[in-house]
Amino acid sequence: MTLFVGFMCTGRGRGLEIKDCDRKDGQGDSSVGRSVREKRQAGCRVGKPSVGSEWEMQNKKSAFRQKKCGQSFSERSGMCNFVPGKRTFNNNRVMVNYKDLGLVNTREMFKRAINGGYAIPAFNYNNMEQLQAIIKAAADKKSPVILQVSKGARNYANQTLLRYMAEGAVEYAKELGCHHPEIVLHLDHGDSFELCKSCVDMGFSSVMIDGSHLPYDENVALTKKVVEYAHQFDVTVEGELGVLAGVEDEVVAEHHTYTRPEEVVDFVTKTGCDSLAISIGTSHGAYKFKPEQCHVDPATGRLVPPPLAFDVLDGVMKELPGFPIVLHGSSSVPQEEVDTINKYGGALKAAVGIPEEELRKAAKSAVCKITIDSDSRLAMTAAVRLVLTDKPAEFDPRKYLGPAREEMKKLYMHKCEKVLGSAGKA
Repeated sequence: MTLFVGFMCTGRGRGLEIKDCDRKDGQGDSSVGRSVREKRQAGCRVGKPSVGSEWEMQNKKSAFRQKKCGQSFSERSGMCNFVPGKRTFNNNRVMVNYKDLGLVNTREMFKRAINGGYAIPAFNYNNMEQLQAIIKAAADKKSPVILQVSKGARNYANQTLLRYMAEGAVEYAKELGCHHPEIVLHLDHGDSFELCKSCVDMGFSSVMIDGSHLPYDENVALTKKVVEYAHQFDVTVEGELGVLAGVEDEVVAEHHTYTRPEEVVDFVTKTGCDSLAISIGTSHGAYKFKPEQCHVDPATGRLVPPPLAFDVLDGVMKELPGFPIVLHGSSSVPQEEVDTINKYGGALKAAVGIPEEELRKAAKSAVCKITIDSDSRLAMTAAVRLVLTDKPAEFDPRKYLGPAREEMKKLYMHKCEKVLGSAGKA
């Protein structure tokens, strides 16, 4: 039996056909000297197939389908991007499971914090230096930590880069000696179902849906919708009741509204949320209070803000004993950082934050998560201004972002150890 192989080269690639040139009587043709004409008469392909042959027609059909469709079925269905253990979508996007990134959700973390009388630090990050400082501080103090990403941070840094940065943070923590890092990637103040869903799909282990600006029933409905989606993937959800005043990224409110303790049981029951952010007088941003809301400390001449409404917190804890409570807008606005900024060209007037002793008191209760953002911004800005003032010819970003990173790390370590009590809990 003789086999002949015919090749056809076109602009789209190579075609290949193998033909068994058997006689109809079943006797294999072993004639080496058989003529090309006889072989063609027997149906064998020799060299380039003739125009109109079955093989050429099949190749033309394939080329037509490629031109018509552009992609194969597997490419169009997203199977070309299939990754074991991860969900695939028809639009070629891959759903990322946070557990594959080494992250954890907040469920067990919060339970231990409530029982242990401390709070988990939730630090916002937008860039590499902030993230490095957070992880280094958490590793040095052996503290669990929540990496918070706001809607503004996603728009600024790109959601894909932020997700890979979080994955890298887990590996970085291991390099620093944390064999089992407790790191949460959390969406801060999500304002829509679509945003929360996108974060769940991109590997976030926790999301916040902030419907506090909506009428109560709409807040319940929106929070419940997010919970139902997120819980399919073991992603924890934070809801919010009450409104915090202040400005931070896209979160803007002129006045605060305290959480009503009589609503919390109904809200948590109907939504199924895993933790609840409440309003007891904290505010977003560095300008948390107007001067007329404060009094002046005669010893220092600095503004002192009004005390937090711990009676509201007590009322919430009475209605929801042992349930995880969250405080937002909890930066203390360190006055030494404000002074440095103003000394070197800044103009932060009447910037005042939450006294750290009040945060310590809250951390010993059911408040198991306290968010801090503005303080790190102040520390970073103060360090950058100081370097550029002392060295006006400096233009290497590492020379001023490096010191900024170090100042933020010191701040984060202080918060973990001296304010929230999370040091040594990881």
